[in-house]
This record gives sequence, C-alpha cells and structure tokens, in this order.
Amino acid sequence: MTPYLPDGVTPELYPFTGKFLALPGGARMHYLDEGSGKPVVMVHGNPSWSFYYRNLALALRGGSRVIVPDHIGCGLSDKPGDDAYDYTLKSRVDDLEFLLDSLGVKEKITLVVHDWGGMIGLTCAVRHPERIEKLVILNTGAFFLPAGKSFPAPLRLCRTPLGALLIRGFNAFARGAAWVGCKRERMSTALRRAYAAPYNSWADRIATLRFVEDIPLAPGDKAYPVVQAAQDKLSALAGLPMLICWGLKDFVFDRHFLAEWRRRFPAAEVHAFPDCGHYILEDAQQEVIPLVKSFIEKAG
Repeated sequence: MTPYLPDGVTPELYPFTGKFLALPGGARMHYLDEGSGKPVVMVHGNPSWSFYYRNLALALRGGSRVIVPDHIGCGLSDKPGDDAYDYTLKSRVDDLEFLLDSLGVKEKITLVVHDWGGMIGLTCAVRHPERIEKLVILNTGAFFLPAGKSFPAPLRLCRTPLGALLIRGFNAFARGAAWVGCKRERMSTALRRAYAAPYNSWADRIATLRFVEDIPLAPGDKAYPVVQAAQDKLSALAGLPMLICWGLKDFVFDRHFLAEWRRRFPAAEVHAFPDCGHYILEDAQQEVIPLVKSFIEKAG
C-alpha cells in the first residue's frame, strides 16, 4: 500500500501501492500505476485528488494499465511553496507530459478527465493528438466559459482575501466541494473526510487556492494563452471516440458546458444524469463506471 496515507484515508478506501516521480523542479509527484494493457490516464481537478478515481481504477486495472497522478500540491504529492513551484496551468500540463514520457506512455491512451483536469489533460492531448485513442469527459471544460455562463459567485469569492482565508485557514474549498458535490445522495462523513484529508494545514492548502486564482478570465491572466491555444486546437481530437457522462446539477460545469461539448463533438456518446452533481463518479458510480469500462473495452 501507499506508505503514507493522511488521517481519514484508510487502506480499505484507497487500496493502492503508490509511486513517486521527481519532476524537473524537484517536487515529487505521487501517482498510481496499476495493471497492464492499453493505458488509461485519469486526470483530476481541484480540490480533489487521485482518490476521486479509486473505484474506476479498481474496475479497470484488470484489463488496462491505469495511471492516476496527483497534481503537485494535491493528494499525496509534495506541496511546495510558491518559491519552489509555479502553480499555473502551464506547469500542470508540463508535469503530466513529463510523467507520461517518463513512463513511456506515448500511444493508444484513453484519457479520462474531470473538473480542471479537463483543461490540463486536453491541453496535453492537443499537443500530441496521435497519442490519444479515446476520451472520457466527466463534468469538465477545455475552453473558456461558454456562451450564457457567468463565472460562479462562490468561485469569485474564493479569489478575494476573505476567500483565501477561508480556503487556507479552514479548508473551505475541499470540504465545501465534498459537501455539495453529490446531489443524488450526499457523501458519507468518511468520504468527505477522505477528500479533504490531504489538505490538513495552511501550507498544504496552497494548491486548492492557487488553482482557483489561476482560472483565466481576461487576456492578461497567466493561463489565458494556454486555454486559448488548447481551445483553438480541440478540433484535432474530433475524430476520436468520446464518452461524456455528466451530472446536470453541477453549479460550475453545468448544462452550458455540456452544450458546448455537444456542439464541438456532435458524435460523442452522451449520458446526462439530471439528479447528479459535480462528483459524478460518486453520485452515479453504479451507472458511470460500467459505461466507461464498456466504452474502453469496445473495439475501434
């Protein structure tokens, strides 16, 4: 098993043997590398971590090579200060690319993305579209705010001094996301605790704040040109098989985002769940995990 699990994360909940990779800047990235076969790379967002994919990883590792990183500052990865790591979208994409290159994972990849992991994973994908075989899209984006969608007020609050205090002082973002992320049935206390567990101090909550601060809203923002470039190149992935599973009660990645995915990828297989929220792999795991497994196993 992973040698270090934070309080609140038991081996029963997270039954994996984790690995670590030193990135060029020195920070250690934790990741899961389970099973064998064609690679399935799962990219999480904020404020979750590889824990989000635990049940899907267990379901797939019997027939696939499942790779699930924790972004720097998240999960079991190192959580350096700003002086030692640049908490930006570009760094995240570079980190993912370095991990996959280090593991020799360069072909026939099924990419599974959720939340800000969509922006990270698909930016990497449009850099190397020849490496991607299939795409699984779970309540995420890879483009600017769609038409008709305004920047949510809770996220705007997070970018203020008060929001920073709530996130870093009280772990409000991780705890809040776990509280509101499921709509069909609220997460158990044990699950909510596990989601928030890696973020157990002011220092360890740096990434949950920096992720929100890095969301680009104007051309002067650091991540803006990265998102622009990825958005402009998404059509390079249009010929790939795509599965979209979506919780319609997500207050951020809502029907506007789903409509934009449908517009850009009209051939995608779409399953929308009207009673589910942001953490679709928790809310609708009994339906979504078999759908993903079948999609990956399907020829072509």
